[in-house]
Amino acid sequence: MTVRLTVAQALVRFLSVQYSERDGVRQRLIAGCLGIFGHGNVAGVGQALLQSELDDPEALPYILARNEQAMVHTAAAYARTRDRLQTYACTASVGPGSTNMVTGAALATINRLPVLILPSDVFATRVATPVLQELESYGAGDVSVNDAFRPVSKYFDRVWRPEQLPSALLNAMRVLTDPVETGAVTLALPQDVQAEAYDWPEELFAERTWYVARPVPEASIVDKAVDLLRSAQRPLIVAGGGVHYSGAEDALRAFAEQTGIPVAETQAGKGSLRFDHPRSVGAVGSTGTTAANALARDADVVIGIGTRYSDFTTASRSAFQNPAVRFVNINVARFDSAKHAGLPLVADAREALVSLGSGLGDWSVDAKYTSLATELARTWNGTVDAVFRPSAEVTDKLAEGLLTQGEVLGAVNELSAPSDVVVCAAGSMPGDLHKLWRTRDPKGYHVEYGYSCMGYEIAGGLGVRLAAPDRDVFVMVGDGSYLMMSSELATAVQENLKIIVVLVQNHGFASIGALSESLGSQRFGTAYRKRTGDGRLDGDYLPVDLAANVRSFGVDVIDVRSRTELEQAIHTAKAATGPIAIHVTTDPLVSAPDSDSWWDVPVSEVSELRSTQAAAASYEESKKTQRPYLAPVEGDS
Repeated sequence: MTVRLTVAQALVRFLSVQYSERDGVRQRLIAGCLGIFGHGNVAGVGQALLQSELDDPEALPYILARNEQAMVHTAAAYARTRDRLQTYACTASVGPGSTNMVTGAALATINRLPVLILPSDVFATRVATPVLQELESYGAGDVSVNDAFRPVSKYFDRVWRPEQLPSALLNAMRVLTDPVETGAVTLALPQDVQAEAYDWPEELFAERTWYVARPVPEASIVDKAVDLLRSAQRPLIVAGGGVHYSGAEDALRAFAEQTGIPVAETQAGKGSLRFDHPRSVGAVGSTGTTAANALARDADVVIGIGTRYSDFTTASRSAFQNPAVRFVNINVARFDSAKHAGLPLVADAREALVSLGSGLGDWSVDAKYTSLATELARTWNGTVDAVFRPSAEVTDKLAEGLLTQGEVLGAVNELSAPSDVVVCAAGSMPGDLHKLWRTRDPKGYHVEYGYSCMGYEIAGGLGVRLAAPDRDVFVMVGDGSYLMMSSELATAVQENLKIIVVLVQNHGFASIGALSESLGSQRFGTAYRKRTGDGRLDGDYLPVDLAANVRSFGVDVIDVRSRTELEQAIHTAKAATGPIAIHVTTDPLVSAPDSDSWWDVPVSEVSELRSTQAAAASYEESKKTQRPYLAPVEGDS
């Protein structure tokens, strides 16, 4: 039996009956479709979504977005919140509408988050080439701008003919539900093919379940890991995002309590343990705590769980200084498990931790080491207290009426509920949040730092709220990132999605300004100032009224100028029923406490500027601490 549908209608019907299942829990794989219509998809996918909504509004709900990059961010944030078991599809028109999604695709793939991207493409028949917005290639007739998706997608296909759709769809679902291979999946859809009719076999539209397995570790490698841990004097766990995606938080807590091994966290892994758990030492790496970094410096065995070991996590390979350090890497992806010449424990994080705990039995670290970790964490918590509630000595140095960024983060942290979610992505706040934010719930921290994409925050906040409608979502965003992509506030109003936007005005790119200063470039070109008569951007601050801009979207805004006003604004925002924003100006020159760590950003080797010369000398000294991490686990140190 067959059913006659267009390619777009077949696509929509297929997506509406796909499910994922793990541990016996089954859910819709594609929760809906985010999109912006243009001439490339309005008569194809657009018509199919309209017909689907009229037949069954719940089959594949459509959400109108405002920016194509932003809607991919929303889908990625949704997928992360749902532990990669559900996601959204994203449809855009031909040309710029589709290429706008490339950045979102890169973000999804780098963070290993499943997102289905449906860019419209040129005519397959080529009868009217070149069509509006088509980029012609002199050397190939089958190339379009959508080929830009190839390097940033985990799977790419272009459906030139209706007969190709079933295999493309099945491969797409396979990759979306594979924890090892997942990322952006791109199916380019020529605009004429979308509207072409075909007789489809009915079984294509039967409900289909994609099972997400938990790979168990190889017993012999578990034994080697157990032997290595038993010989360790100063082991350290580095918990990455894989802890959350596996739902291994309870297993990690039990393992840490059993063994006494302290737990440090990456950006994606933050919240693996509550901040006040006795074994928690907080963030590690370039934006880490002094506690975690002190332990990392001397660690002889590092157990990486679901981490890809970015340069921020390893402080550009300077964090682990023990010459005898060895790595045990728990990861579903062999690619990541082999990093730093580690012992590759290729497995689901939860299953691996249970196996390791069983193998170790009653073994635990020396009590003196546990006490050291506890004392280091206690000292750091005192540092955080001082940042959240700065002393009069600090506040007296601030410009009149300004708060510190740390004080703003502290107020939100202290007055939000444990189940609330903080969302951030780029600028100085992700680093401050990593080291300062006290996470009380595994889902309470959502900072995109794989791609650190400016403009992710508001769109990502929508994705979190869609995925967790019972949680309040605090979107922390600086003026630099806000000005890059504020448009999804209109979508928040349209869908009445409550997000609490904390908009921090610091008149420029504060993070890059601080980095520029540390590299000897004197914060050049990072402040939002007027150009003066001598041709430099060092005049008055730009009179941009961000609060008025937010209000123009139909969002209520609370302007605050003091700690008391900020606290009252947070209470008001918590009580709101729709999107709301808090606008606060901070002093950009007050930084968070140092991590006693490093990040490798090269400095000009020659310069006439003394500031650059000094920075170059400092860089060369720091470079000496960088290590290759190449020693095999079972080799000599």
